[in-house]
Amino acid sequence: MLSKNQLKKIRALHISKYRRQKKSFIVEGPKVVSEFVNSKFNVREIFAIEEWVNKNSNIHNNITQISHKELQAISLLKTPNQVVAIVAYPTQEDFQYKENDLVLVLDSIQNPGNLGTIIRIADWFGIDKLICSKETVDVYNPKVVQASMGALTRVEFYYTDLANWLSKLNSKIPIYGTLLEGENIFKTELSDNGVIIIGNEGNGISPEIQSYIKKRITIPSHNKSIMESLNAAIATAIVCAEFKRK
Repeated sequence: MLSKNQLKKIRALHISKYRRQKKSFIVEGPKVVSEFVNSKFNVREIFAIEEWVNKNSNIHNNITQISHKELQAISLLKTPNQVVAIVAYPTQEDFQYKENDLVLVLDSIQNPGNLGTIIRIADWFGIDKLICSKETVDVYNPKVVQASMGALTRVEFYYTDLANWLSKLNSKIPIYGTLLEGENIFKTELSDNGVIIIGNEGNGISPEIQSYIKKRITIPSHNKSIMESLNAAIATAIVCAEFKRK
């Protein structure tokens, strides 16, 4: 059973300000919680209904059994799914680009669902490092965590001033930018390493960040009547697939 104090502390983690203060975030659902329990992350507490506890009582030493009503009170899901865990922020050091790295750089991705999906895409294609602008949505937003479906345990994140970070890269490192006006990615010679910049959902890559791009690439549309760009996550999937295919 949850005390009023516990309920208040858990619900506070729905808000970015309090997540940063407590250096903790929420993970929901059997699959995602299992991923975090079996990862390098420190799972601090688990709150679950009887059904989940009966099957998983040995996986963690700090499990509190709660009612369906209590689960609904602490969950952000429309249909709460058995278990909620409180996980500590990992300790991170400054990211140093290594010679053979292929990394994604996210310039002001705002939609939590997009960021979560991009995490899953990166994980699928074996890209384990993402560099995010300070304007990019919080990676520990519950909607991001949920959409990433556990991939967050395998992909490292670094929030930084993108212009400053890009300016310090070795001049030999390829820097690709996804833009509406660029070279057809399906006809472009792509490298095994480098930096791939993905822009904001509405505005694309900012002019300041565009100045660092060495190779502009685009995913051509075969429908000439379509003037809009692809969804950021869909574009990321196509771009990653093409880099790995090459």
